[in-house]
Amino acid sequence: MSTKKSWRDRLASYPHLPEVKEIPPPMRKRLGEGTIATPSPREVEEAMCDVPEGRLATVFGIGEDIAVRHRATIGCTVTTAIFAHMVAHAAEEAIQPENKAPYWRTLKIGGELNAKYPGGIEAQMTKLETEGHTVVQRGKRYFVEDFAKKLVRAR
Repeated sequence: MSTKKSWRDRLASYPHLPEVKEIPPPMRKRLGEGTIATPSPREVEEAMCDVPEGRLATVFGIGEDIAVRHRATIGCTVTTAIFAHMVAHAAEEAIQPENKAPYWRTLKIGGELNAKYPGGIEAQMTKLETEGHTVVQRGKRYFVEDFAKKLVRAR
């Protein structure tokens, strides 16, 4: 019998984060010189919780804010996106509604909805439309219309 870790336990399994280090040589051609901030899951969750109803954030924007907070050149958006996914699932796993991060307000780059959030595109779309956002389809992907006008800085 395998014991599956809860999403909350998974979020807690990164005690070594946050960290700031030099941008690795293979990434420098694309990202340039400087430092990269890798957030802790808690930082990502706090940023997602700080997005009020009617407003939006992107994983990229959260990564930028984390970079500023840690005085780094850039934030690691890959890690930020992974932790946003984990926060979303931990929120759905939470029993008390007050412990649920409003993850549906955090979008992918360009205002795209995230199919990997609980319930997929349909669930995120429903929550966003309930809060007054308009979701549009472009090809096979879905985006919040005029999302840039509704962005908030994560902190």
